[in-house]
Amino acid sequence: MALALAALTIWLLAAITVGIPAALAREAVSGRPVSTRLPPPRPPGLPATSPSPTPTPPAPQPPAAPASVSPPEKEEAAGTCLSALAGVAGNQVRAAPPSATLATEGCTVVEPVIVEAFAVRRPDGAGAIRLLPPPTVSCEMARALSVWFDTALVPLARGALAKELTALRVGGGHECRRRNGQSQTPMSEHATGRALDIFAFELGEERQGGEKQQGGLAVSVEKPDGLDQTRFLDAVRQSACGAFMTALGPGSDAAHANHLHVDIQQRRASSSRFCQ
Repeated sequence: MALALAALTIWLLAAITVGIPAALAREAVSGRPVSTRLPPPRPPGLPATSPSPTPTPPAPQPPAAPASVSPPEKEEAAGTCLSALAGVAGNQVRAAPPSATLATEGCTVVEPVIVEAFAVRRPDGAGAIRLLPPPTVSCEMARALSVWFDTALVPLARGALAKELTALRVGGGHECRRRNGQSQTPMSEHATGRALDIFAFELGEERQGGEKQQGGLAVSVEKPDGLDQTRFLDAVRQSACGAFMTALGPGSDAAHANHLHVDIQQRRASSSRFCQ
């Protein structure tokens, strides 16, 4: 009885399982051994095969090198400012010779240049405005002056006095000193070559041999002659307040009673100006 129940159980399991032939169940019930199919024997002529070698794990690779980073662009080479100014036809700007005063502590001038003249545009073609005597200033200051001469001074002189501006009488430039020549004040912008003092404007015919030719005109910052010159100087001063960080002239203090001081001193805000 137990044998019959076992046989029946085997038969039912075989019938339920998918993929097992029904013949297996019958052979199991009958008790006969189940035949097992073996692969055909290997032909004797074939060479013996060696077992497949165990694959060798790949050698660990060194960590990948970080992607090469392009070197930062080189800073503008020294002389770029001077090269740009000297490349304008009519500009007479040259590098200042080495000097101990240009590198004194607190009085270092970055790329000092000597300015003899700046090129300007006139109705009849290109022209130039001379600086007398030629000052030593930083190249950055020279660049600011060149733009101011061409875009402001030339049209103001033509409009107010009906003459062409030909030269400026200047002073200051690089001077290793403190503000207003005092011993306790902060260092002046003149100490770094970032300032210029203007004493007079020459218009009309240029001077030759130190003598003014007929038709020439000199406008003194300290003592303008007449309303037209006063208006011209007022307009120049207002334009300087926009072109430079500092503009000081007669009436601001005793130290600037006879000239117009302009400089490019850096301030907290780029829009900030000191104009008196």
